[in-house]
Amino acid sequence: MKRTTLGLIVGNRGFFPDHLCDKGRQTVLEVLEEEGIDVVALTPEDTPFGSVMTLEESRKCADLFKKHRDDIDGILITLPNFGEERAIVNALRWADLNVPVLVQAFPDDVNLMTIDDRRDAFCGKMSTCNNLTQYNIKYSLTELHTVDPTSESFRADLQKFAGICRVVRGLKGARIGAIGARPAAFNTVRYSEKLLEHSGISVDTLDLFELFGWVNSLEDSDPGVVNKLDEIRAYAQTKDVPNEALLRIAKLGYTIDRWLADNELQAYAIQCWTAMEEFYGVVPCTVMSMTSNALIPSACETDIAGVVGMYALTLASGKASAIVDWNNNYSDDPDKGVVFHCSNLPKSIFVEDIPVMDYQAIIAGTVGRENTYGTVVGRVGASPFTFCRVSTDDLNGRITAYVGEGELTEDPLDTFGGYGVVTIQNFQKLLRYICENGFEHHVAINPSQVSGVVEEALSKYMGWSVYHHS
Repeated sequence: MKRTTLGLIVGNRGFFPDHLCDKGRQTVLEVLEEEGIDVVALTPEDTPFGSVMTLEESRKCADLFKKHRDDIDGILITLPNFGEERAIVNALRWADLNVPVLVQAFPDDVNLMTIDDRRDAFCGKMSTCNNLTQYNIKYSLTELHTVDPTSESFRADLQKFAGICRVVRGLKGARIGAIGARPAAFNTVRYSEKLLEHSGISVDTLDLFELFGWVNSLEDSDPGVVNKLDEIRAYAQTKDVPNEALLRIAKLGYTIDRWLADNELQAYAIQCWTAMEEFYGVVPCTVMSMTSNALIPSACETDIAGVVGMYALTLASGKASAIVDWNNNYSDDPDKGVVFHCSNLPKSIFVEDIPVMDYQAIIAGTVGRENTYGTVVGRVGASPFTFCRVSTDDLNGRITAYVGEGELTEDPLDTFGGYGVVTIQNFQKLLRYICENGFEHHVAINPSQVSGVVEEALSKYMGWSVYHHS
């Protein structure tokens, strides 16, 4: 993933000792470099100590940020001393980047509280936040009110904020593909393109008729098809899959890859049930698994809102997301359940390094086993995980979501498809929330712990209504 770039504003107030601002800026820059974060900042040649204190310095900072508008993912405000709050907020207003903002204040040393060394950033942070609120600029806070930039606490704050920036940057301007119509039997995945567009997320559609037309025009010997077939055989165990089915999957995958690239799409959802099987003779699961594994999330049943949740988790964690059903209870444990899909899960989430390709056991009873090869089956590996569901509340004109964390366990389970057992604290409360608020049965999962990142990004900066199950 692209490295995060932050614009840095160093606050300063004239009657505080110069050495605090000078040393503070150097320390923060060193920490940002160590954490793998790129920086756009004024230099000591631009303003005293590269800080922002006057009207002119605010203009310089704003002009610098505007020049790097396409690079900056978020803004870090650091307060080595009290800081001049008006200069800080003016720089942000004039830059007009509309990106996440993190406010950090240096702690005082109780042994250095004379006029020569006292910072007062503890107090100055409140003043800065007050002005940010007045200017209607959204901002995030460090876990501790004042924090040493070299501490593990601040480094964790930085990584969380970088994740927030990735989610916001990725979703604002995201282009999502929708292949095929919503299956008639799946009212549950209805969504509003207009509400998503209002949040900066565009949906590009492709009819299955066009997709199959492109696929059927390909020769078996086409170099792109041959390369895709090799990729598939390296990706999954295919010894029990007929060659004819593998070739169809390769043509489908090659065509979808080209369409994604040509239309600059970051994620997509596809119609499967059951037109794909009846009229083309395979399931698209392996193709979807491969793109999701390459951090281009894919959801089935044309679940566009579901794939937005997958993409948010991938942006937050840098890991592949899966979409599953909240599918079954697990014994009589109220905090455990079974997650399942047919499956299109990315292979990085499985226990097995090379998962098995098989046929889709559920649809096979309707359209015949020979028309349902292409699933990627196996057990999901034990791991902490984050879950997320995005939905468009058309009746109230808003986007809603829920997010939380749990554990994928090693509890015994003998079944088919892609599956796992989860344990979630107060799971019954979450299930009641899902049902009472009309959420879908699909949920995005990711083997990471990023619920705080996703919640803050979606609620504070995207403006969505989010329930954080914690």
